[in-house]
Parts: sequence; C-alpha cells; structure tokens
Amino acid sequence: MKPGPSKEMGKEVYSDVSMAKENKHYTVEEVKRHNKRDDNWLMINGKVYDLSRWAKKHPGGAKILGHYAGEDATDAWTAFHNDKGYVSKFMKALYIGDVEDWDQNETEIKKDFRKLRKYVEESGLMKVNPLFYVLHLLHILALEVLAYLVVWHWEGSMAAFFVAAVLLATAQAQAGWSQHDYGHMSVFPSHKMNHIFHHIVIGHIKAASSHWWNFRHFQHHAKPNVIKKDPDVDIAFLFLIGDYIPKSWGSKKLGFMPYNFQHSYFFFLGPPLLLPIYFHVENIFFVFKRRDYVDLLMTVTFFYKFFWLYGPYYGGWGAFGLYMFMRFLESHWFTWVTQMSHLPMRVEKEKEEDWFSLQLATTCNVDSSPFNDWFTGHLNFQIEHHLFPTMPRHNLGKIAPLVKSLCKKHNLPYRCSPLFTAFGDIVRMLKKSGEIWYDAYYHG
Repeated sequence: MKPGPSKEMGKEVYSDVSMAKENKHYTVEEVKRHNKRDDNWLMINGKVYDLSRWAKKHPGGAKILGHYAGEDATDAWTAFHNDKGYVSKFMKALYIGDVEDWDQNETEIKKDFRKLRKYVEESGLMKVNPLFYVLHLLHILALEVLAYLVVWHWEGSMAAFFVAAVLLATAQAQAGWSQHDYGHMSVFPSHKMNHIFHHIVIGHIKAASSHWWNFRHFQHHAKPNVIKKDPDVDIAFLFLIGDYIPKSWGSKKLGFMPYNFQHSYFFFLGPPLLLPIYFHVENIFFVFKRRDYVDLLMTVTFFYKFFWLYGPYYGGWGAFGLYMFMRFLESHWFTWVTQMSHLPMRVEKEKEEDWFSLQLATTCNVDSSPFNDWFTGHLNFQIEHHLFPTMPRHNLGKIAPLVKSLCKKHNLPYRCSPLFTAFGDIVRMLKKSGEIWYDAYYHG
C-alpha cells in the first residue's frame, strides 16, 4: 500500500504554494486589463486578488466587486469592512501576487486620506455610544405606540386617521435612518447582531427587504453618481440628471417624457410615488426573484401587525388606506433628504480617480443643527458618511473639520448648504438638465 503524504509534507507544500504566490509580481497596468465580470482582479494594499470565480459568493453581491474590477480597491475595501482581520482570512485563497509598482500608484491624496483614516481608527471615532442607538430605537417605538393610542382614544375617527398617519410616517422615516445604521454595520461590533437588527428594523418595522437594500445601497456607496454603476441614478426613463445623460439622450433623440418640464412634474412623479409605488414593486420583484423567504416573512409580520392593530377601527380597506397615506407622507421626507446630497452633484460615466476625490465630487453636506441632524438621520453629513460608511453617525460631525482641511490642502470643493437651499438645488438641477436635453434634442 502506497503511503500518503505526512502532515509535515502538507505544511511544506502549503508553504511552497504561498511562496510561489508571494513571488509573483504584476504591474498596475497588467491588473487593469483584468476588468471584466468573468476576469476580475483587484488591488488592495499592494496585493492582487483574483475574484473571477468567487465574486458570486461575496456577501455584498458580485456587482459591487465588478465595479472595482482591475482597480485599486484599497480605500473602498477599508471603508466597507470594520472586521478586516476576519475578512482577510478568507482573502488568502484569492491572493495571486503583489503589485510591483505599487508605490507609484499611491498619490499624495491617497496617502493623506489613508493617514486620516488611521487617525479616525486610533482616536476612537469608530466607537459606538450605545445609549444613542437605544434612545433612537425607543423613540421610534414610542411614536408607533402613540399613533395607536390616538386611534384607540378617538375610536377610529377621521381626525385620528390623519394624526396617526403623521406619527406613523415620522416613525417610518426615523426607522429608515435606523436601519441604515444597522445595514452599515455601525452599531454593534458583531456582524451577526447588526444583521439581526437590520432584518428586524427594515423588515418588521418597515416592511422592506434587508438583502434588497444591501444590494442597492452598497453599489451606490462604491461608485456614487457613476452611470451604470450606481443604481440610484438609473432613472433616465422619468428624469434626466447631470450634464452627460441629458446631452447624450437628446443628441440620440431618446426619451418619451417632456424632460424640459421635469423640474415641474418631479413634484407629482417623484416624492409622492417613490415609496408608495416604485419601492413596493422593486421589493416584491427582488424577494421573489431571489426566493428570499426570510425577508418575505419579516415583511409579512409587519402587515399582520398593522392590520391587526388598525383593521378593527377602519376595516381592511381603511387600514390599507392608512398604510398608503403613511407611505405617501414618508416618501416626501425620504426623497428630499436622500436626494439633496447627490442629485445636484456630478453625474458622469466612470473616470479614473481616487476614493476621496470621487466622494467629494458626487456628495455634498447640509448645515448641522439639532433639528437637521434628527430630521436627516445625520445624512446631512453625507460627505463624511461616504468617506467612512461604518462610522457611528453621532461621530460624523467630529471628523468634518479634518475632512474640510484635507479638501483645502488638495484644492477640492467641500460643498455645504442650508437645508432648504439643498432642497431647491434638486429642482434647479432638474431644470438645468432638462434644458440641456431640450437643446441637444432640438438644436444639437
């Protein structure tokens, strides 16, 4: 009988394979050529990883990895993972060599931002204040209880209907900011606990799919306002945004909407319909397409609770009307807050640029105040949130002065506006983009 290899021999073989990988070197230009879905290499901290076969297993989805195919993904990888030691263990099997000209790839702005990132981690700005999140979740639950008590006390009157809808819409908007915190893994040190609470808040409290949100939102963070990579700017059938899209569509005689009036019909087709119509359709399609029955179950628990509470007072259709009116109110809140920090900024096809420059070119802030911070879920610090997406939001304002200083050093704009000016910027952008389309369509 032929003897098998000893454990020591196994260690030697593994060591030889590791050394072979370590001795393999690639230039940045060589890595850039592997930029397709089925041929996907990434550079992270000077090392090269082949994700071609593994991408579909990625917990955040394959698309987000494809967005960085052939590129330096160091800062994106660092930003999205707050458990780098744990994640690095799984990356060993994907490692294929080193970048031999890595030092030439590290520009001054990359070096300065990575120093800032190191300061953030060492100064404790990634540490959570648990009381903040406990109180925030309790105030959401208190709003829901108050809404029911209003209906109960006034025995299902129409006045109670409207008051409850406002209270429920407020609870839903704030739960939207809360699920955003858990989705970004910025509350608990444990991934598992963040995932559990994300399922509870977005599923049971908000009736949406956790995996659907992850799939969309992390693509947005990876390449904000980049055409064909950020799903949040894929709205060309109804609205044309930025300069490139309307000019391209106009010159090709594309589109079926009167885009030169989009700044007007936005008030009818944007905020009123985004959550009541579009998000419902997309959530349902996503859950059934992916056979995501856990998310479906969480959504069912929301509707069971809602109709159990309000059905006895308003009947089935009346409870459904309360639900849709609540979503209608919330949709206005959600749309204006989430779009004010991105739509007025650059929207273009992808260009080669570093993480810091990309986020500053596509993101802007809104003035801080106790009300603005609460109303926007601290998304008025959108720049800092995009640079450090796992940072607890109660710390975003603390790092803002250093981000401003880095922008000043590298001559990059740091845009910050009053709240209602930021709302107005959305409409002004739509008007400008509509005019670009009209001119390209009729005079180009």
